[in-house]
Parts: sequence; C-alpha cells; structure tokens
Amino acid sequence: MANNDSGNGHDPWKRGGDQPNDLDQIARIWQKRFDSIIGGGGGGGSAYGGYALIIMLVIAWGLTGFYRVDEAERAVVQRFGAYTETSSAGLRWHLPFPIETVDIVNIQEVNDYNFSTEMLTADEQYVFIDIVVQYRRTDPVLYSFEVADPDITLQDVTESALRGVVGTSSLDLLIGKRREEIPERTMDELQETLANYGAGTGLTVTSINLNVVDYPKSVQEAVDDTQKARNDRDRYQLEATTYSNDLIPRARGAAQRVLQDAEAYRDRVIADSVGESSRFEALLVEYQKAPRVTRDRLYLDAIENVYSLTNKVIIDSKGSGNLLYLPLDQLMRQSNSGAANSNVSRTGDLELQLFDSAPASRAEESRERRTRE
Repeated sequence: MANNDSGNGHDPWKRGGDQPNDLDQIARIWQKRFDSIIGGGGGGGSAYGGYALIIMLVIAWGLTGFYRVDEAERAVVQRFGAYTETSSAGLRWHLPFPIETVDIVNIQEVNDYNFSTEMLTADEQYVFIDIVVQYRRTDPVLYSFEVADPDITLQDVTESALRGVVGTSSLDLLIGKRREEIPERTMDELQETLANYGAGTGLTVTSINLNVVDYPKSVQEAVDDTQKARNDRDRYQLEATTYSNDLIPRARGAAQRVLQDAEAYRDRVIADSVGESSRFEALLVEYQKAPRVTRDRLYLDAIENVYSLTNKVIIDSKGSGNLLYLPLDQLMRQSNSGAANSNVSRTGDLELQLFDSAPASRAEESRERRTRE
C-alpha cells in the first residue's frame, strides 16, 4: 500500500479520526484541560492557572534539594562553588541547584588501585614491580577542594615514591634482602609527600601490598642462568665448609695423638734410661763386692741372650758313625706358627731319643767345657 493511499478512508499518519497533529494544538488542548481542573475560566482563570503552575514548579524545584547521607558518608555542601558546611548521616536539604550543590564522600570505604611498571635501580638495572595501594578518603573537605583530582594525584605520587625507593637500592637487594622493605618505605614516602600538598589531599593510605618484584621478562632467561650459577656457588661453598669441618677436627685429633705418642715415648725412654742407670749402679755395687762372679754372670746372660735370637743346628758325630742333623730353627718356626702341632710333638720325641742315644758324648762334652773354663 502506498503512503498516500487512504485505505479505509483514514490517513495512516493520523492518530485518530479527528485528533490534531500539530504541537501547538496539543499544547492548547492540555492548557484547557489544566484550566478546567483548577476551576478557572476566561482570562482570569488563565492568569490564576499560570500562578499555580509557577508555584508547583517552585515546589518541585525545592524538592530536588533533599538528599540522604549514609553512616559511612559525609556531604560537602557548596554554595555557588564555595564551601558551606559538612553534613553528617541522615536526611538533609540544601538550596537546590544552581544555588547549592552537594558532594557526598564515603570516608570509610577502602579503595584500591593497581600500579605496575619497570624502573631503574641504583646499579642501573631494570626491575619489574607490581603493587596494590589501598587508601581511604578521610577528610571530605580537603578531598573536595585542595586537589583538582585527588585519585589521579595519588597515583602520580605513588609512582614518584616507588621510584625513590627503587632508585636508591641495588637490584640484588630489591630481589633478595630488601624485598619486604619496599611496601613500608614506599608508604612512608607516599604519606610524607601527600602531607606536603598544602593542608593535605584528604586521602590516607592504609596499606601497600607488593605482588611482584622481579626481573623483566626480556632478561628472565639470563637471570635464571645467573641464579643457577649463584645456587651452584652456594652449594660448592657449603660442600667446602662441610669438608673443612670434617677434615680439620680429624687433623687436629691426629696431631694431638702424635703429640701424646711423642710424650709417651719420651716418658718411656726417660724411664728406661733411669731404670738402666739404676740397674747399672746396682751391678756396680755387686761388682765391687765380687768382681769375678758378677763378670761371669753378666757374660752368661749376654751369651744366653745372643743364642736365644739365633738359629740353632745340633749335630752329633761322636755317638755313632752316622751324621745326625737336627734343624731346630725350622722346628721352632713351625712350633710358633701352630700349623703342625703333631709334627712338632714327634720332633720333640725324636730330639729326646737323640739326646738319650749319646749320653756319654754329652757328659764328655760337659767335662771338657768345664775344663776349658
């Protein structure tokens, strides 16, 4: 169907059969209805209706001045942009806009924002830091009037304070020993800087949480190699310390044992020397009393000692025409080793038989020995 097609005889662009489509006509119709409601008519009724409309608009404008303040909030009332008062919790009213305006500030809510960046350390190394700053708007008047944009200012001051902390420390200290000091030092510098903003910004930093402090990702591989080398160094040092702690006490113990052995040897030598001296003095006394007897006894003792340490072979050639050989040295070694007890026993029996077979020879040899002496 075309737009100009009347269809059933009605224009599709009209709202009703006889309803006007002109805005002026609609306004006049509603004005007539309003006049009929308030009971006016003619020219006087129109003027009365205009006053009533103004009164209603004034009442509506006055109602826009009501506002509500919660327990955690404070309302800063401004009259033509100048501070007037601070309202506490409850239902309040102020002169409507544009005479007065109200800024409602929550003084108990803890706000936070995240800040992360790469910074240059004191030893000209880059470090990546990520922190979370938590703060409250404790003074609504200072928050509203002292600084143009307190939240942005706080972020700028946080960056400045963090750069001051990082720029005065080396990378190794920030990564290791002074890692836990970063939030505390940053917070101190941040509060000091905020306090220098005239009367203040109305913001109070409650805490700073350190999420990440590490090397940048671009050098992470080299940093990992460095850390591995550092760990190897620490392990080698620990192993060397362990070896030293084991070796030195044992060396000291061995040295002490050598000293004790030397002292014992010294004492033994001294004691032996003292004993030999005493024995010699005792022999001297005996020698002075009976020189020949003492000399013979010393000679026999010396000969006995010498022969006891030498190998012995007994040969009997006078008892019979056969040569008898008795290897006493081998028999004595077998007896001492204990490897052939039965052989030693039989050899002993054989020795006794040999000595018994020639008693005359032995008796004669004894007489000849006494004769020579």
